[in-house]
Amino acid sequence: MSYLVVCRLNQIAETAVLHGAREMISLMAQGQDFHRPAVIEAERHLNLGVNDISGETEGLIAPAHTHVERIIDFAGSWNRSAPLVIHCWFGISRSPAAALITALALEPDQDEDELAARLRDASPFATPNPRLIAIGDEILCRNGRLVRAVQRIGRGAETGQGERFCLGLRASDSLPPATPVRGNDAGEV
Repeated sequence: MSYLVVCRLNQIAETAVLHGAREMISLMAQGQDFHRPAVIEAERHLNLGVNDISGETEGLIAPAHTHVERIIDFAGSWNRSAPLVIHCWFGISRSPAAALITALALEPDQDEDELAARLRDASPFATPNPRLIAIGDEILCRNGRLVRAVQRIGRGAETGQGERFCLGLRASDSLPPATPVRGNDAGEV
């Protein structure tokens, strides 16, 4: 079950239940409170207070090395017995970037272009946060290859919010069939 499930905030509870997830990374601005799904234990939830910006902006928290290091450390402690949920507010920018970083941190021998292409195939809406990607590229010693791969897939299709998608750590990983959003979409289970 070594795959990542990327979603928006209002899908986290349903996503965790549908995929049997027990671990989660949240990339939300500080002060944006939400309820952690009951199936995710507090100690297996990484909650990063970071805004979806690509440069320093007064009053906001830009992605920093410490955020990416914490993503990599948390991913390294994931036992892979169940999928890892990664989410942000809309599931378009911060969480897809964190998914790419996680996949490369755990499976460093893969090609960045192939990984970025798999992300685009999984989500036509994903537009990974460029600052998270640049920092991840640096920390993971990708020598600009991750940055260029994300630039090559370009900006995702315009949308108000992303849709849940799965990303394998490797191209050979089998993924579950797409699971439609059902029932209560307000993040309650």
